Amino acid sequence: MGKLVILKFGTGNFAKGFPVTLQIGAENTRPSSEVTGELPSEPELPLIFNRWQAIYRNLDLSVRPLGLPKSAPPIVSVEACNQVARELHDRLNQWLQAESFRPIREKWLEKLQPAETIRVILQTSELQLQKLPWHLWDLIERYHNAEIALSTATYEQVHYSADSTQSVKILALLGDSRGIDTQTDRTILEKLPDATITFLVEPARKDLTDQIWEQNWDILFFAGHSSSSGMSERGRIYINSAESLTIDELKYALRKAVTRGLKLAIFNSCDGLGLARSFADLHIPQMIVMREPVPDRVAQEFLKYFLEAFAQDEPLYLAVREARERLQGLE
Repeated sequence: MGKLVILKFGTGNFAKGFPVTLQIGAENTRPSSEVTGELPSEPELPLIFNRWQAIYRNLDLSVRPLGLPKSAPPIVSVEACNQVARELHDRLNQWLQAESFRPIREKWLEKLQPAETIRVILQTSELQLQKLPWHLWDLIERYHNAEIALSTATYEQVHYSADSTQSVKILALLGDSRGIDTQTDRTILEKLPDATITFLVEPARKDLTDQIWEQNWDILFFAGHSSSSGMSERGRIYINSAESLTIDELKYALRKAVTRGLKLAIFNSCDGLGLARSFADLHIPQMIVMREPVPDRVAQEFLKYFLEAFAQDEPLYLAVREARERLQGLE
């Protein structure tokens, strides 16, 4: 049986630091170990992240958000982006090796073995914490069967009715495709074994909501343009060339889908952290999103690698890690 690790961040900020609680236990059981620690003040870390993000988003990439035209020249170099990325990696790990955080690190090393399958949940509603590249934490890199995911500070388990059918039912929404290739996403999905897939290509709003309401779905998939805006960075998806929707505008249909057995939402689109935050209130069990804009090919290769691993009964978290690590060849 795999292990579940929960890192709970208390109220704080980068100027003052964060109290942190670590819980460790077997999957589907109560935690057997708990320890508290603290991450100290580190006001430079979000500034380094913001600097990396600004450089990255000014690279000449063919990405999935609606934004600069492809003809816009590169403003910065890839090497400059990589240099700040290395600085971010080093500063993050220095922070996580602070003496006040040592009890958490030592409990992790005491209770977890590198060969174990480990699901790590980082529980916080602090947006800047959610943005950090936690997969670069040296403990995650050392434990090859561990993967980290985000959760809000509060959550609720939803009880749903199980569907007796063996075939996985997928609702695949191919939204506004201006400047990107969503046909490749469709081709990848069509190769998935033991799946019944309904494709909606640039649907009208009513057609989309009717499909969500009228059938039971295991997986909701979206490919197309998405964005986040506002201080809370709430997410928006572009379902066709003329219409876009916030997740709030789909909440009743999606809540119904969750009670009917929706288990996973995959958004193969950019700037997905706002989507994830918007979905938090709907209590979908698992979500996969892109936190930053990525090139079209990267989004497609991630989907292919993930589905290949997932179809071979790899745990969802490890399928995500394998797909992410296989993308290194495209860097």
